Amino acid sequence: MKKTLIVLLVIAAGGVLLMGPMSHTAEGADKKGTVQTICPVMKGPIDKTVYVDYKGNRVYFCCQDCMQNFNKDPEKYMKELRKDGVIPEKAPEDHSKHKRGK
Repeated sequence: MKKTLIVLLVIAAGGVLLMGPMSHTAEGADKKGTVQTICPVMKGPIDKTVYVDYKGNRVYFCCQDCMQNFNKDPEKYMKELRKDGVIPEKAPEDHSKHKRGK
């Protein structure tokens, strides 16, 4: 009886581990947010080489024109991203101004 119970528990635990994440979420995001795949300006697919770092978040665009439009009124487009349930990824921290120790 104990062997059967142990085997069932091991199988159940293995099944849970094999399932992996249930949704595609940004690192550190709550389970309701998703990673950005759509340009907040034109609603087309993003190009990962076209982005701006805004208030600690990296926001991607489909083209340079959309990035320029975003820079004119960033909060308007951040509101769109939030409305769509998108959690922008965190921008890398800039350490270039830190003093280096000896």
